[in-house]
Amino acid sequence: MGNKYDLTGKTALVTGGGQGIGRSIVLALAEAGANVIINYRSNTPLAEETAEWAEKYGNKVWLWPYDLAREEVRENYLAFVAEHQCPADILVANASYQIRKFWDEVTKEDFAQQMNVNVRATLFLIQGAVPYMKEKGWGRILNIGSVQQKRPHPEMCVYAASKMALTNLVSNLAPQLAPWGITVNTLAPGAIGTGRNEAVLANPEYRKATEKKIPLGYVGNPDDCAQLALLLCSEAGRYITGADYYVDGGMSLLF
Repeated sequence: MGNKYDLTGKTALVTGGGQGIGRSIVLALAEAGANVIINYRSNTPLAEETAEWAEKYGNKVWLWPYDLAREEVRENYLAFVAEHQCPADILVANASYQIRKFWDEVTKEDFAQQMNVNVRATLFLIQGAVPYMKEKGWGRILNIGSVQQKRPHPEMCVYAASKMALTNLVSNLAPQLAPWGITVNTLAPGAIGTGRNEAVLANPEYRKATEKKIPLGYVGNPDDCAQLALLLCSEAGRYITGADYYVDGGMSLLF
């Protein structure tokens, strides 16, 4: 039957791929044989370190330093892949912007920054990537959502709303792209030990309170997300589209 997880010959774009969940997904796809485009905004040392690790699997790796809050996302992506001859067979929309504020403190700038990176950039990257996927008759699009789709955080109403918007985008696009062998899914992490959460989880009381909300009783790590991402980005996941998977230790089940 062959190895349905083998991604040899495929190229994956992972936004926000220099660290955290993005880094783990980059390395999981690279280990499976994929060439990888690592998009990042500003942390060049971390992105370069991720690239070095990915290159150990013998694949091609490109660094794409680009702030997804900017308007010309699709045009910049197309220019990059034309220059490097690396159109993506797999798009993992992992990058996101998160601002902790109560709803009545949110500014216009806060709203725009989160929606532009989390929703607008995802749509325009899909627009840029899909024509090549259609031409090949194969493609994988994976949006990284959040447990906040089910359990909104009171200090992150816009972030939660942006992630819910992505689930609707998946439901909308999945049947439209299915005839070309393109799957579109959401992977929604719960409480994961990443750099973004490092400060709050370092508070013993906050961590204990968080873990009480998780049936499995502990905070996950980025690799817990990466293995499901590999399934959904490979031939092993060919019959899964329009789905929304929670990687949250059961957190989305409790209220």
